[in-house]
Amino acid sequence: MQGFFLRLLITAGAMWLASLIVSGMSFASGWTLLWAALWLGIFNALVRPLVVLLTLPLTLVTLGLFLLVVNAAMLGLVAALLAGFTLSGFWSAFFGSILISLFSALASNFIGPSGRYDVLIVQRH
Repeated sequence: MQGFFLRLLITAGAMWLASLIVSGMSFASGWTLLWAALWLGIFNALVRPLVVLLTLPLTLVTLGLFLLVVNAAMLGLVAALLAGFTLSGFWSAFFGSILISLFSALASNFIGPSGRYDVLIVQRH
């Protein structure tokens, strides 16, 4: 359970950083940001695999670049369903989803699969 909350906070932090950079992405409050992170995680776990499967031919033709559009669609879906989270259009969702993915990946590198901090100590002799 600790890992779940840590990953939720990482996603929320990534969304906050993306909203600072992307001008068309904003949150009404910190609670809205946490709810958006939770819903984005749920949609990425449940809806995104189905959408990826349905758009597989298009993804193959574009050599995987269409997955960026799928990620933007998931972010747009969260914004459409959650009051207080606004996206000004497709490009805000597109660049916001790219930044969220990058920031989340960078932060997730510091935690292990169990959600704990992993420390690797290398001793040279």
